[in-house]
Amino acid sequence: SQRRYNTTTAPPPPHHQQPPPPHQQPRRKGAGIRSWLVVSDSGKSHVEEVGKHPIMRRTGLPARDLRILDPVLSYPSTILGREKAIVVNLEHIKAIITATEVFVLNFKDPVVSPFVHDLEQKVSGNENPNKAVTEEESPNVNEEEGLRQFRYSFRNSPAKNGDDNAAKGLVDAPKTGGPVVLPFEFKALEVCLECACKSLETETSTLEQEAYPALDELTSKISTLNLQRARHIKSRLVAVFGRVQKVRDELENLLDDDMDMVEMYLTEKLVHLGSEEAASKDDNEINNDEFESDNESDDDDESQSNKSSMLTGFKPNVEELEMLLEAYFAQIEGTLNKLSTMREYIDDTEDYINIMLDDKQNQLLQMGVLLSTANLLLNAGIVVVGVFGMNVHIDLFDPLPGEDENNASSTRFLQTTCGTLVGCLILYFISIFFGKKRGLLE
Repeated sequence: SQRRYNTTTAPPPPHHQQPPPPHQQPRRKGAGIRSWLVVSDSGKSHVEEVGKHPIMRRTGLPARDLRILDPVLSYPSTILGREKAIVVNLEHIKAIITATEVFVLNFKDPVVSPFVHDLEQKVSGNENPNKAVTEEESPNVNEEEGLRQFRYSFRNSPAKNGDDNAAKGLVDAPKTGGPVVLPFEFKALEVCLECACKSLETETSTLEQEAYPALDELTSKISTLNLQRARHIKSRLVAVFGRVQKVRDELENLLDDDMDMVEMYLTEKLVHLGSEEAASKDDNEINNDEFESDNESDDDDESQSNKSSMLTGFKPNVEELEMLLEAYFAQIEGTLNKLSTMREYIDDTEDYINIMLDDKQNQLLQMGVLLSTANLLLNAGIVVVGVFGMNVHIDLFDPLPGEDENNASSTRFLQTTCGTLVGCLILYFISIFFGKKRGLLE
């Protein structure tokens, strides 16, 4: 049998099932596309919808470094120096710093808004003119301090156009006693560190204002409400202490490793790379004139080897970055000391409360001993009453001589009752005396 195929076209879908025109369809973001706030070195900012791979190409970062900035994942505070960028993940700040621009990821967060404002003001140079001029900002900078600083201007520098002499003069600018200007990446890094340290300092101050009065109230009155407040404060203290400790350890690791600090000199690396490329270009032109028969692939290999040799021999003076990191390391160390003092105060309060509770427990135990002794002797009196209440003839019940049998005297009843009570009290005081003598009671 021969198969038959239905060649008739299917009827068009109803009008309400037809898709809308392309210009009316909602735009969907592709996989990995996020909104980034890009702040240039001039202080201007704009929002870009950029995917993961374009960001990797623009910054030269691998995918594992971008995972650190993923808001879905929880990563501790980290500062990474790479060949073309610096990855900053400090508290609420998630940014990528290059030699000419900064990519801020969570810029829509209200907590990040002050950071973005400070970043735009700092990199553009529009700071408060009334700010007091410190000793390092004064124009009378000595030669030693001037040698530590560099004046960077990569975007408009002649080194970008391949002028070797101009690039050399730019690198040697601090020796002439010119104005001290931090490179763009250090300005951005300084704003990140300042905002992170300020945020932790503010949170620590707020915790101090709540902790000390609550702990003092707890020592004066131990109650369930005060204990709950102290537990909540201690939980917050542990969380803040861990975050501050992580930032402090990250800065300490950077200060201990000079190679990590060398990686953060992005602008100087670009200036140095521009001068080396200009020199290699001149060498290649000379080699092409002398050896016209060489293959083009050999020239490419030679240029790549020149770049690799330049990066291998690149060793800037890290004192500038070291001084910047040490300033914020001291600040975060002060915050950590405040938290350590607060934690010691909480531990002392807990020890004091435990001592008070032990004292109360000892008092309850003593009271229990006293009541148990009194109960024992009371039971002895009850035994005497039970003996006299038995339906057995006792001579004590017989009437006295000359006394009517129908009207028994109550004299013996009173004597027996008073004798029983006095005997119980005497035994009670004797037992308390022996308890104090042996140290069982106070």
